[in-house]
Amino acid sequence: ADIRARVQTLRAELLAHNRAYYEEDAPTVEDSVYDGLFLELQQLEARWPALLTPDSPTQRVGSAPSAGFGTVTHRVPMRSLSNAFSEADVLAFDRRLKSLLGVTEDFAFSATPKLDGLAATLRYEHGRLVQGATRGDGVTGENITANLRTVRGVPAQLSGPAPEVLEVRGEVLMLKEDFLALNRAQEARGEKLFANPRNAAAGSLRQLDARVTASRPLTFYAYGIGEVSDPAQVPASQHGMLEWLGTLGFLPPPGAERVQGVSALLDYYRHTGSVRATLPYAIDGVVYQLDDRHLQEQAGFVARAPRFALAHKYAAEEAVTTLNDIFVQVGRTGVLTPVARLEPVPVGGVVVENATLHNAEEIARLGIKIGDTVIVQRAGDVIPQITGIVPEKRPADSRPFVFPDTCPACGSHAVRPPGEVIKRCTGGLICPAQQVERLIHFASRNAMDIEGLGIENIELLHREGLVHDGFRVALGGETFR
Repeated sequence: ADIRARVQTLRAELLAHNRAYYEEDAPTVEDSVYDGLFLELQQLEARWPALLTPDSPTQRVGSAPSAGFGTVTHRVPMRSLSNAFSEADVLAFDRRLKSLLGVTEDFAFSATPKLDGLAATLRYEHGRLVQGATRGDGVTGENITANLRTVRGVPAQLSGPAPEVLEVRGEVLMLKEDFLALNRAQEARGEKLFANPRNAAAGSLRQLDARVTASRPLTFYAYGIGEVSDPAQVPASQHGMLEWLGTLGFLPPPGAERVQGVSALLDYYRHTGSVRATLPYAIDGVVYQLDDRHLQEQAGFVARAPRFALAHKYAAEEAVTTLNDIFVQVGRTGVLTPVARLEPVPVGGVVVENATLHNAEEIARLGIKIGDTVIVQRAGDVIPQITGIVPEKRPADSRPFVFPDTCPACGSHAVRPPGEVIKRCTGGLICPAQQVERLIHFASRNAMDIEGLGIENIELLHREGLVHDGFRVALGGETFR
């Protein structure tokens, strides 16, 4: 009963995270946290097969397509990749393939950086682009043809001879420099900032107005194919196929290499990791695939991933800096969250100045004092967090943080509900911080989606006393509250 309950809890959490990541372009946890939950569920289902069901997140890819777009059924499913987190995992992958295919000599592999963007597929008929879609749940995606036509690297007409029907798959990215420029423009307009280049690319591509997509600097890199009417026209090697796609007008994944044997894979992983921070695009690992496409067919697939390919993930990027102070942030529901004020430090291509400390228990667990030298990471390149301290660098004047018993915004009592680790302001809508946060949520894309009413404008309206706990709006000559 305990195992069954844990499996149900993991599935519910993973499905919620999938919705936030794939449908809302707003991840709620770091990639490493998601990967840990996913791996735990996989292990439980492997040990107790009776608990495995077809609707488990381990058997599905992504999330359901948004109702805002038309749908596309993928004739060839768009699967995900199995993950490796250590060299031992990669060695086990190589052993499994050799056992499965009855081979003793080293394989040739195609190795590419794991580009961190949004997967998309392009369907060409007689050389012309006729349809573009997101991956969605792997079987059904969103029809975003008009948006994809505006993306760099998506040819409207193929530039060379190709099969009558050719489906090209790849990743839509936003380069780091373009991401920073977009966020500066968003901030200047008082609009929501994107968490990272992946979310900026996904949010830009999944727009109902293709003009918004066209205004964003996106690039499509082709890494594979789906449906093809004449497979004989496609090169027999993975690396050769990438080069062939280049002759048709596509951009192959940057940094792609053909390597021999598992040792060369690990060398590729280490080298790519050593230059990761200097790359103009975000990556979260590297991808290995058997280079021989006939061997790929023999190896086949499991429920959600190919047996012939593997994503070797990198650990979250880290940096060391000074914790200058801790302030308390009041959320929409009154939750008091301690936030670290850091000496600015670049982590994963972004300058980090603040990091969440979650709650008082997390501060105690880390043993943090104000003035400490701390280790900061952006796990999955999403939310900055403190993972530890450097004890030997603790200054003599460091001081502990005392969690307040009252709300810093309104002075109401802060209480800790039974069974929870957080403290909550009891002021409700008399609390100005909760008023502002609720108004921000009300105007956000996931609620009323009020264009141009960003965080800065709401804070200004509230500060000037023009709006409190609701808006007066005029519709058709009548005023509503």
